[in-house]
Amino acid sequence: MGLGRSAPGVGQDLIDTIESVYRAESRRVLATLIRLLGDFDLAEEALQEAFAAAVEKWPTEGIPSNPRAWLVSTGRFKAIDRLRRSQREVSEEHDVPQAAAEYKEVADDELRLIFTCCHPALSPDAQVALTLREVCGLTTEEIARAFLTTAPTVAQRIVRAKGKIKGAGIPYEVPALSDLPERLDAVLRVVYLVFNEGYRFRHDLSGEAIRLGRLLAELLPDPEVLGLLALMLLHDSRRAARLSVEGDIVLLEEQDRSLWDRDEIAEGVALVERALASRRVGPYLLQAAIAAVHADATSPAKTDWYEIVGLYDVLLRMDPSPVVELNRAAAIAMRDGPAGCCRRHAMASSTLLLSSSRRQRRLRLPWRDAYNSHSIGSSARKRTNNRLPRLVPGSLVKR
Repeated sequence: MGLGRSAPGVGQDLIDTIESVYRAESRRVLATLIRLLGDFDLAEEALQEAFAAAVEKWPTEGIPSNPRAWLVSTGRFKAIDRLRRSQREVSEEHDVPQAAAEYKEVADDELRLIFTCCHPALSPDAQVALTLREVCGLTTEEIARAFLTTAPTVAQRIVRAKGKIKGAGIPYEVPALSDLPERLDAVLRVVYLVFNEGYRFRHDLSGEAIRLGRLLAELLPDPEVLGLLALMLLHDSRRAARLSVEGDIVLLEEQDRSLWDRDEIAEGVALVERALASRRVGPYLLQAAIAAVHADATSPAKTDWYEIVGLYDVLLRMDPSPVVELNRAAAIAMRDGPAGCCRRHAMASSTLLLSSSRRQRRLRLPWRDAYNSHSIGSSARKRTNNRLPRLVPGSLVKR
């Protein structure tokens, strides 16, 4: 916020406290203000005025017991005063005072904001850029880095998206349950982009992505939502071992696994097991299952590459991409040696390997039924069913 340069006479400890509140609460406060005021730009102005008022009043009045409710109430009344001064129309709803108790469903406001920003009337790039800016508070420069584009381009996308929301009267609401699945892909993409941005550059953002993942999982415990949350937790569990003392990246096989966060791993594995029980899988859940196999290995030598190759086989059919192809080839090389990645019939060989008694004692996933339930054409299923591993649904990892 830069409060230290604009708040003469305010102690540094208080400035640090207000900046901490800003980092922790500003996006939640903004989400509620957008609901109350019905306008993105007005809500953003109200947010800034609320924190300016905090700098002015908290040194003498003390920090309120509920800073978020204080900021929402202050920002709302500041906005109403602004509207009245400009003689703009103020609805009756805006004139009704809101008690602090009415802010208990802040999570709902955040979800409203996420789904509004990801409305299908907006282009996919605009959906992601607007959500990263408004929900997560990324700067245009940070968003541009995630998009591999320029900050002015991102700024234009955001301005156009806000104009579209206002001009088209896009409702500020969580979609009906029947509409949620088709709206979910863009939301999950946004959350994962935020996580990746934070994982590489800002740890607070990856924590924010995990928090948003938890909110989505509570609202809609879809297998892909649970899979994404599990994937983020399993990646985040390796954070302490990911960098050397000099700040260099440490490859997975060279990481000190004693530094891995076992609580996050346990939570992630439990989420994968829960999602797989639905017998419906998607790309995020498959990636989470792969990460869970890595997390279960106590050393690189004990990694179950047979299972990982099989999971990549299914992932490649569901969501083919050069990255998946490359990762699968690397997994085959780890399983069979370098020559293995050149084999044309890796799928058939992995299917045969799954019949061994050792494989049956390891990871057991409902691949065949999960694949059949995936939304692909029946002809494609017929062509591939006979080559899918026959596994019995059960616990993800036998510990």
